[in-house]
Amino acid sequence: MNRLHVPLVLLGCLVSAPTPAANPQQEKMASCNSQASTRALQGDQRKAFMSACLKASPATPQERMTLCNASASAQALKGEPRQRFMSDCLRKK
Repeated sequence: MNRLHVPLVLLGCLVSAPTPAANPQQEKMASCNSQASTRALQGDQRKAFMSACLKASPATPQERMTLCNASASAQALKGEPRQRFMSDCLRKK
């Protein structure tokens, strides 16, 4: 009975162990993969897109501010809607 008990306890520990959080590279890979799927890219086009997407560096805070500001201006947002838009836009990676 004891021989069976130890493996069952170990198996229970393995099954109930929390999965580690995805590291930034895994998150980037998942993001690029979903973008490629959304664009329905296949074959060499998908490979080229994935390569470029994975090599791309994230936008600096200043670049994000410039892009978000331009987008808010293009939508003619003012006041509180603009503040909400800017806040949401700047939180995105």
